[in-house]
Amino acid sequence: MMTNETVLITSDADENERACQVSRRRFLQAATIGSAGMAMLMVPGCGSMMARTTLLPRQLVASMDQLIDDKPVNIRFPDRKSRCMLIKLGVPAGGGVGPGKDIVAFSTACPHMGTPLLGGYNAKHKGMGPCRSHLSRFDLTRYGIVVSGHATESLPQVLLEVDGGDIYATGIRGLLYGRSNNASLSA
Repeated sequence: MMTNETVLITSDADENERACQVSRRRFLQAATIGSAGMAMLMVPGCGSMMARTTLLPRQLVASMDQLIDDKPVNIRFPDRKSRCMLIKLGVPAGGGVGPGKDIVAFSTACPHMGTPLLGGYNAKHKGMGPCRSHLSRFDLTRYGIVVSGHATESLPQVLLEVDGGDIYATGIRGLLYGRSNNASLSA
């Protein structure tokens, strides 16, 4: 038998499920914040800064048997004007090669003002610096990141590969000081 009763069904959801629903106001707030964040990525300097990586012709820079822990070897890469330092840190490092992933190389020009960092290796802290000009220090175990001082960029890291007992430089991560483009390097 049928009755003429009207039943109003509001929701099957319990109180917790309703709390997960987004109100119009919350949606518009989230959309506005998200849009502003996306717009900021379009403004130079506001987005994530990725290190420039330039692949260059492979160049022999050293052999594994000539490296001693914490004894820097001065190299010139990618050209005769570019001073770099190759070092076996004795501890694993970002971008490290070799059996212990502890062989790295970096430019010896401070990225802040180009001051030479030659002789600035600190074996105790596995770092470079302080820079004589503005006291910047860099952690060589973490891709040459700035630890302190005025520098705003990491030390440019020489990309390395090991073939047999030989160590080859194959590129640069970061921009060498005083250059607008690592790809236009002169030999």
